[in-house]
Amino acid sequence: MNLVRTAMLLAFMTALFMFVGFLIGGRGGMMIAFLIAAGMNFFSYWNSDRMVLAAYRAQQIDERNAPEFFAIVRDLARNAGLPMPKVYLYDSPQPNAFATGRNPENAAVAASTGLLQALSPEEVAGVMAHELAHIQNRDTLTMTITATLAGAISMLGNFAFFFGGNRENNNPLGFIGVLVAMIVAPLAAMLVQMAISRTREYSADRRGAEICGNPLWLASALGKIARGAAHVPNEDAERNPATAHMFIINPLSGERMDNLFSTHPNTENRIAALQEMAQSGMNVSTGPVRAVNPTRKSRSVPNTGRGGSQPPRGPWS
Repeated sequence: MNLVRTAMLLAFMTALFMFVGFLIGGRGGMMIAFLIAAGMNFFSYWNSDRMVLAAYRAQQIDERNAPEFFAIVRDLARNAGLPMPKVYLYDSPQPNAFATGRNPENAAVAASTGLLQALSPEEVAGVMAHELAHIQNRDTLTMTITATLAGAISMLGNFAFFFGGNRENNNPLGFIGVLVAMIVAPLAAMLVQMAISRTREYSADRRGAEICGNPLWLASALGKIARGAAHVPNEDAERNPATAHMFIINPLSGERMDNLFSTHPNTENRIAALQEMAQSGMNVSTGPVRAVNPTRKSRSVPNTGRGGSQPPRGPWS
């Protein structure tokens, strides 16, 4: 049902984009809109992952400088039957994580230094399993296309504001069509984008719980991350709000409501769904991931190199 719903929402987004082009310039405007969308989607398909990772100044890590964290991701990827993604850390005190990439063969997962500091190894495994679920479900590509179409529709709305009044001969609805292109279409695109994001989060929670073997690990992690995101700002995310839908919990302040204007479902609803999943009979005593000893002596989180600052210390090498 989630796949069908997502497909329907994407189809609606595409139709809306074409309709806006038609409102602005008739059939010629619709063709121009199609060419613009194709060009933007082609660019985002090949470059979106690098752009997002650069925006958060994420640093790639490997088995040498973060062996425990890297091993968790490696074992989870094996459990999911996925190629090993690139693994990144970005320097932020807010606990959070995201996935990016156009397909499982060209994917990356990123966690904040705050996530490794605040969560236990089991909770980190739940979070990274959720991100691998996004990769396996190809949600990263879906959300890239959706965000691109939403941005293009907003761009066409701005175009209608400046030029729509001078093109009434090509606009079949005249001034009413200009108003629809300016106001209604961008708002509808934003709502569809957020609806798709919320739909995919529930699916990734369920698949992530299956990958790590214990729904309660992810449920516990979501509670901690939500509390951290509510009190610890993410300055990079505030400067790049269009990337908010990529994170496991919305990194922006004031965006935790399960309504039309949120990019994520209500955290309590997600936790309740995972707890119900655990109570339904899924094995919660052990998981298929590599055993990690949470009482291991503390080691420093790798320095991500932002301004030469030293990140907080925690139980991660």
